[in-house]
Amino acid sequence: MRELLVVYCKGFSMGAADVVPGVSGATIALIVGIYDRLIRAITALDPRELQPALRVHEADGRAALVDAVERMDVAFLIALGLGVVSAIVVLSRLMHGAVMTYPVPTYGFFFGLIAASAIVLYLEIPVWTPQRVAVGIAGAAIAFLITGATAANASHGPLMIFVAGAIAICAMVLPGVSGAFFLLVLGQYEYLTGVLSEFVDGAIGILNGGSLTPVIESGTTVGVFGIGAVIGLFSMAHLVSRALDRYRGATLVFLVSLMVGALRLPVVEVADNLGDTAAGSLEIAVVAGVVGCGAVLLVDRYTDDLEYASD
Repeated sequence: MRELLVVYCKGFSMGAADVVPGVSGATIALIVGIYDRLIRAITALDPRELQPALRVHEADGRAALVDAVERMDVAFLIALGLGVVSAIVVLSRLMHGAVMTYPVPTYGFFFGLIAASAIVLYLEIPVWTPQRVAVGIAGAAIAFLITGATAANASHGPLMIFVAGAIAICAMVLPGVSGAFFLLVLGQYEYLTGVLSEFVDGAIGILNGGSLTPVIESGTTVGVFGIGAVIGLFSMAHLVSRALDRYRGATLVFLVSLMVGALRLPVVEVADNLGDTAAGSLEIAVVAGVVGCGAVLLVDRYTDDLEYASD
């Protein structure tokens, strides 16, 4: 139980990081020393291994089930997952309030986080070949176009929420790239943090005799996102992991270039909200950006001996 509590706390720190665009939960996993175990556990997950559960009434079925659960490190994943979810539930309200109430300093902070993360990761690329330069330009262009479209008219339909969940979960295996960053690119960050806050408020309201309707409405969106995340865990996370194994440099260049192209969104948000509040000045946005850069550099100080890319 003590070990699982420690894992839960590490998961909470990962979830806290992933709520903020530009800070990677996978990087926190590296810092706290569980990244390799996390990747092994994710890639070992196989629902077919749980077939002995159908024979749980038999002694050999129970033994086989216990063996499968231990082999896939399910207890570790559950404890870690509970920590991640707890942090997201607790901190998403804070981030949603910051985005809605103080958009200029908040998006300025996001800009600093994302820009510094991109610079740090670019410096980890040992060799820049013409192919990698081309991949980088393509990644930045794609993100620039996508963020432009989502900033103008982001869809919040079930399909988009499902896709957002499947893509965001990839941050679990990508040091330097956060799940919140992908949500920001897809135009879902503000919406989903708000929906999660509504869901939590509704659940608390039920305990006080409130209506079930708000929970069902927001819970449906949360459920669709969760389903997308689970499916993404068994598909996209594996694909990204394989790409990093076979084409680590090019894959990293592409992903980091997505971050560069996506800087369009916080710039647009800051520009659109300048002067709306007392905290809505360009100077405050710049200061917030510097603070964001400093936060990333502080994290990088503890991970400067970790290799993200190789020839």
